[in-house]
Amino acid sequence: MRFIALLAAAVLLAACEPPMPTTGAKTPEIDAALLDREIGDIAEAAQPGVLEVAVQNLDGGEMWAWNGQKAFPLQSVFKAALGAAVLHEVEAGRLTLDEQITIEEKDISPPIGDVADNWPAVTTYSVRDLLTRAVGESDNTAADVLMKRIGGPGVVSAFLREHGVREFRVDRYERELQPDAQGMASFRIAWKGWPAWKAARDTVPEDVRRRAQQTYLSDPRDTATAGGALNFLRRLALGELLKPASTKLLLQIMTDSPTGANRLKAGLPQGATLAHKTGTAATDLGLTPATNDIGIVTLKDGRRYAVVVFLAASPQDEAQREATIARTMKAIVKAAG
Repeated sequence: MRFIALLAAAVLLAACEPPMPTTGAKTPEIDAALLDREIGDIAEAAQPGVLEVAVQNLDGGEMWAWNGQKAFPLQSVFKAALGAAVLHEVEAGRLTLDEQITIEEKDISPPIGDVADNWPAVTTYSVRDLLTRAVGESDNTAADVLMKRIGGPGVVSAFLREHGVREFRVDRYERELQPDAQGMASFRIAWKGWPAWKAARDTVPEDVRRRAQQTYLSDPRDTATAGGALNFLRRLALGELLKPASTKLLLQIMTDSPTGANRLKAGLPQGATLAHKTGTAATDLGLTPATNDIGIVTLKDGRRYAVVVFLAASPQDEAQREATIARTMKAIVKAAG
């Protein structure tokens, strides 16, 4: 699908998400015709990879989407929702940011992540530290430990549903998802760290890995649509998921994140800021199942936009994939006026 017009996109989002305002913005309207043209060109250049884009003006709700009905694999994008669920548990008094958690061998997850790389020399972390590492640095072990502490993936999905965010699913720990997606057996400690993990993966026959890739790309688990991801960002930005202090903390972690320097960040104009979460699948057999970046953009004049860019099943190299996301961000800024 080449184009979903502003009105059609609003109808689409309303069909899969709770109602949200689509008119009344005090800022300039998004130039839909420009986005139709420029995102269309970007999506065509990204083929056979599949691009999904959505943007919403947080001052009034006006939105635009491209290919917005398809559920795409999240990869580490899910960690933003995990962070919100963890802070919700803190607000409920079931957890504290100062609580100390000891990492055991059974807690270690596949790369990436300093928590696994530094284990067993370092074994104890605060919830606050694990939260910063999981959301800000995409640390897989930190994410899995936090998810286990609050009750598992189902708790994250339930939190999202209870707060009106649908079409955003969290179903597996990284310790489960990553081996599944690459045709590997259950994770074991001998695979800790990227060199050991890659060496173990490369012993799996290519036909098995290729089937696993395709299964992962069609699996409804651990996916989101543009509408689901956009609704999560909107509700987070507007303080509808968490109390003000928790909202501020999560957005600060997302703003300070060093990941994705060549993605959405690279398409921002001078003076703009970005609170975001990237997600990236491992490249294997010439294919990268997911290269993602979602975030809340604040322009120099204070206007805010929620932006979702998913790129699935791309044969391009990392520089090309990231340039696709940066070009998309530049087109959105241009269309915002």
